[in-house]
Amino acid sequence: MSLYIDIPESKAKLPSPKSDRGRLSWISSVDHKQIGIMYILMALLFFIIGGVEAMFIRAQLALPENYIISPEVYSQIFTMHGTTMIFLALMPVLLGLGVYFIPLMIGANDMAFPRMNAFSFWITFFGGLLLYFSFFAGGAPNAGWFNYAPLSETPYSPDVGIDYYTVGLMLTGIGSISTAANFAVTVLTMRVKGMKMTMLPLFVWMSFINAFLILGALPLLNAGLAMLLIDRQLDALFFLPSAGGSATLWQHFFWSFGHPEVYILILPAFGIISEVIPVYSRKPIFGYAFVAVSSIAIALLSFGVWMHHMFAVGYTNIVNGFFGAASFLIAVPTGVKVINWVGTMYKGSIRFTTSMLFALMFLINFTIGGLSGVSFAIVPVDWQLTDTYYVVAHLHYVFLGGTVFAAFAGIYYWFPKMSGRQLSEKIGKWHLWTFVTGFNMTFLVQHLLGILGMPRRVYTYFDLPYWTILNIISSAGAMLMFGGVAVFLWNIYRTLKKQPAAKGDPWDAWTLEWATQSPPGQKNFDKLPPVHSRRPLWDLKNPHNKDKRLN
Repeated sequence: MSLYIDIPESKAKLPSPKSDRGRLSWISSVDHKQIGIMYILMALLFFIIGGVEAMFIRAQLALPENYIISPEVYSQIFTMHGTTMIFLALMPVLLGLGVYFIPLMIGANDMAFPRMNAFSFWITFFGGLLLYFSFFAGGAPNAGWFNYAPLSETPYSPDVGIDYYTVGLMLTGIGSISTAANFAVTVLTMRVKGMKMTMLPLFVWMSFINAFLILGALPLLNAGLAMLLIDRQLDALFFLPSAGGSATLWQHFFWSFGHPEVYILILPAFGIISEVIPVYSRKPIFGYAFVAVSSIAIALLSFGVWMHHMFAVGYTNIVNGFFGAASFLIAVPTGVKVINWVGTMYKGSIRFTTSMLFALMFLINFTIGGLSGVSFAIVPVDWQLTDTYYVVAHLHYVFLGGTVFAAFAGIYYWFPKMSGRQLSEKIGKWHLWTFVTGFNMTFLVQHLLGILGMPRRVYTYFDLPYWTILNIISSAGAMLMFGGVAVFLWNIYRTLKKQPAAKGDPWDAWTLEWATQSPPGQKNFDKLPPVHSRRPLWDLKNPHNKDKRLN
């Protein structure tokens, strides 16, 4: 019997080989691999821009009563930093990895809807460009990434920046919703013969569940954005209390999206970690079913905790108690995953590559962020800390210590597949330790600043006890972290210019993306090994160990 099975031709029309010549061909490409790389490059571009904005923020806050930039410019940079990192850097990198690897990991030759895939990228990219065009059109948005109405209404914020915010994010939202629908249909309809849903690689599982999170959450944000735009342009007055509107209606719309958004940004990261740790531990994932089912639990619970962002509004104890309990409950399935990852490493033959070290840093720092998040489920603690730098520290431990560390782990792991070259491990470890040290210098001390009472969203502050030294440490850490990103960029440049070609499967991995050449050709697969378990390449390499297959 043959060790391989034939792959049927994709129903989508692939570009001809002649169209692959030249960089301009990327503009018209419908190849999921090129679109995935463009997503990742877009995310990297905006990650650098958001990092530069963060450096302005930390320079302004390094010393008390500092006046490097004006209050108005600070508010614009502060708003654009948060908006950029969440909507234009973190979401695109995770979507890009999904666009590139989901077809490869399920044995497909493309996404279910290739042209919609291209549409999703370009509308997201131009939504980001439109948002940044606001700097040249009269002023960027200046009401924070959360953009609270009625503070963002015309009487309070007459600049056009808020209008660019609403339209730009609606466009990126449409792009994300389209990609999510594409993920769901691709996973349901294009898996290779023999691959059951219970055999999906965990990155595919997490991206699949995440697709439904996006389909449920992003329309809520777009509805709120449409209402805000109508308020500002047509005086509908949805959010203006003096005219019969509600000051908290925007918060309900925004946070009913905003808390699922936390898990939209972390579930694919969980999937990356669930691929990286088993390969470098030389052990199958511990508790596959628990990892998968706990992700479904997280997705469902994430829609029932949004009001813990609104405890300070003044709702009844019954309402606060319900959402506080839900916030405690959602920590349980997340904790299950941490136990699964630790159990996978237990007694494993661990290889401490740069990718694995980033995964370990993810475990430590995301756990810190998760524990600080649980503290906000305690209503009196939330009242005390909600408007302080403790929240800023928590947010960054989840998004940077979680999503970004996992993204780095995934890029170091999959870079040989995408480029045919392997990033330098030596330079990678310089990137790792520089970035991790700078990250903890920047944000660990911000927990203390919050407990000491330093409010967030402030342009400057008085020289109160300990505030100055803690802010100096935080700003120095930001510089070190920025230097770590520069090392990462140098590693990519040096690898693409000078590194020799890598092996097709340098990590001795188990999933189907490693069953084709690196980088893959226009058609991902001509033939594939038969799929009988969750580790088809392991089965192929160990044909006489059928008893160890994970069916």
